[in-house]
Amino acid sequence: MNFRQSFQMSWRSIRDHKLRSVLTTLGIIIGVGSVITFVTLGASLQAAIVGQVSADSNPSIVASVGPPSANDGPGGPSSQGGSVPVFTEHDIEQLRGLSDVDSVVPQGSVQVSSLGHDGQTIGWESVTATTPGAFSSDSFESGRTFSSGSEEVVLNEPAATLFSTNVTTGDSLTLQFANGTRTVTVVGILNASATASAFGTSRPQIYVPTDPFYGTTVRSPTTGTQQRAYPQVTVRAVDYDHVDSVQPAVESYLTNESDASQLKPASYEVSLQTNQQLVEQIQEVIGTFTSFITGIAVISLIVGAIGIANIMLVSVTERTREIGIMKAVGGQKRDIIQLFIVEAIILGVIGSIVGTVVGIAGGYVAAQAIGFDLAFAPKWFGVAIVVGIGVGLVSGLYPAWNAARIDPIDALRHE
Repeated sequence: MNFRQSFQMSWRSIRDHKLRSVLTTLGIIIGVGSVITFVTLGASLQAAIVGQVSADSNPSIVASVGPPSANDGPGGPSSQGGSVPVFTEHDIEQLRGLSDVDSVVPQGSVQVSSLGHDGQTIGWESVTATTPGAFSSDSFESGRTFSSGSEEVVLNEPAATLFSTNVTTGDSLTLQFANGTRTVTVVGILNASATASAFGTSRPQIYVPTDPFYGTTVRSPTTGTQQRAYPQVTVRAVDYDHVDSVQPAVESYLTNESDASQLKPASYEVSLQTNQQLVEQIQEVIGTFTSFITGIAVISLIVGAIGIANIMLVSVTERTREIGIMKAVGGQKRDIIQLFIVEAIILGVIGSIVGTVVGIAGGYVAAQAIGFDLAFAPKWFGVAIVVGIGVGLVSGLYPAWNAARIDPIDALRHE
């Protein structure tokens, strides 16, 4: 019996039991559909985050100092509270003089105990001190950056909604410091993309100028003078093409010549993180998460395989007499095996194709519901389809082998 005859007989069997065939392929449809849905959602999430990080950020290198173990992960040591203020004003000036460096922005933390606005006071831990150049002109939803030496602040959008009455540019805020209270003017509200985190959200941030608010100082080993010292500096290259050339120069200076290299604890090390490294780490995290979720979805494929094997065994029982007739007229074991394997593969192919359509539709709906642009991962489509067909093949092997072992005389006696 050739393949065409096997296909025709298998297809006739599937058509004669439409409902059973649909229920059998349902497991494959759910499995393939789930895999493609989660992979599509993961690809959309990754595209959205990577696009936001790479498009809305500057070609920058973030330098900090902390314990070696704290330098792992997207946030680096500064996000884990391990960084120490060792980058002096002298270091910042030297970094600004390196080739292809556009600007150097220091950043530190100023302790406060509360914020006040419009008669309302809330407890607060700290505000961020930085320079006016930390913000580009297109970062603002309204207003402008603060001026150095002024009593002005800039808020991001979450910080502007901390109080019952939203804070707007021109409003006043009261900052309670350890040595007294200062009333400052809000001169700018940052837009959402300016301070959004890698995962699309940001916590409330209040920015003040280093002069006059930041007071942490150390004695510079190079100049011998007392200077402000910061736990983190951001070195911005002139463009993305020069990040790779600027990074070695920054690392060489900070590791070998800087005040920071002499001020940092011996067990600490300088950590540099570029946007590209952040993107790669985000891709790795999302890839791991997507693989985990996809692994769970693969369980549906296993359930589908069991369903096909079960139905094929039932089909063998129902078609015992037919198998006996085929053997009586000269049919070989390989013909019987081919017949049932072809039927199982047809079910797997149908389940894979329908599951792919369902998965694409599910991925589209999920991405739209979350607000991401749809992005596909074509290679995973191929993997899901191949696995679906493979499931059909594997699940049909034992029933086919079981059918081929039936004695033709016993089969002809079967009712």
